[in-house]
Amino acid sequence: MTSFDTSPQLNVWRALLALAVVFVMLATTGWTALHTHRESSALQTSLAKWEHGRIHGRQLPDPEAAPARLSRFFASLTAHDRGRLARRYPLAVGNMNGAPVSLRYRANHIALEQARKAERKRMQDNRLSTAGQQDAGRRMHRYESLLDPGRQILAFDPEGSGRVAEVFGSLTSAERISVVVPGVDTDLLTFQRTHRRYSAPVGMAKALYAAERTAGPGTRTAVIAWADYTSPAGLGVDAATGLRAGEGAVRLNALLRALPGRAPVSMFCHSYGSVLCGVAARDMPRRVADIAVAASPGMRVPRASYLGTTARVWAMRDASDWVRDVPYLELGGLGHGADPVSAGFGARVLSARDAQGHSGYFQPGTDSLRNLADIGVGAYDAVTCAREDDACRSGLSGTTTAGRA
Repeated sequence: MTSFDTSPQLNVWRALLALAVVFVMLATTGWTALHTHRESSALQTSLAKWEHGRIHGRQLPDPEAAPARLSRFFASLTAHDRGRLARRYPLAVGNMNGAPVSLRYRANHIALEQARKAERKRMQDNRLSTAGQQDAGRRMHRYESLLDPGRQILAFDPEGSGRVAEVFGSLTSAERISVVVPGVDTDLLTFQRTHRRYSAPVGMAKALYAAERTAGPGTRTAVIAWADYTSPAGLGVDAATGLRAGEGAVRLNALLRALPGRAPVSMFCHSYGSVLCGVAARDMPRRVADIAVAASPGMRVPRASYLGTTARVWAMRDASDWVRDVPYLELGGLGHGADPVSAGFGARVLSARDAQGHSGYFQPGTDSLRNLADIGVGAYDAVTCAREDDACRSGLSGTTTAGRA
């Protein structure tokens, strides 16, 4: 049986290695890499127009108002008026927590159409370099893909490397909702992939959605591929700090507080996404029932109990995953703290057999995906623990029998 713990001597060497790596990164990239990126100008422009807008003589509400207030505002409008607002302020409405999800889908479709037209023009712009025109072409093709019939885009921001979130299933009728939070190098262009598709947010979410239907065929589920934050670019200074996680946590919790209905929510956080979920955990709404992390470099706490959440905390890591060799420590804001699969952390440790490396946890046919799907539908008695004592299922109540045979 593989041990998830490490010797004190090895941890000392890892700490020294971490410090050396940090100093090298700072020397080569500088502290400027830690600065916050500016807000999206396109989105801010749309929000500014909304703030000065009116409908039938009524001033529009603060776009940052509580989701319940915004929900009441939209409910007071006719379908025609809601459509007018979506057409007039597509980015604002498409990213507004509290707007009806169907209206957000419609608004983001309009915003994507506008973004596609802009990139098509950039492709023909002779003032751009060849590389710039090629980048415009890649972005245009991504927008075309996101515009495919049936796609439900819950959030979209074309600025910079881009942010996006997509829904699989029906959020309004779901009995269980799952949210997939990816890690580094996630943006518009990497939101989905043809090669290694299950390492990208769309592939992860689609695989989880299919596995949940197998695990609980009688349970209505919805899965959100949530790439609506600015993730670290590569394994540099940003990835070694909690800066991007802190920014993303605010955005994630804003979404969670605005989800329709009362269905329990399960978080599935991969790699740096688990850092984000660790930072966000304390302020997550109580409907979040589970936080499951895979390939985690740490959750920025020494123990699961420090997360400040009532949610069950699960963790998994495959034996072939390189993340097991990162230094599990935090020093001066660098590093992400204790190893979530270590015995002392206190998470429920799940089997990740056959996950094959750092990005294989959502690969169909793996123990890791089956376990994540069982959590997603609430079939806790069906999960496979990493250790033979089945400790990851201890103390659970209200488990279902809907699981794999």
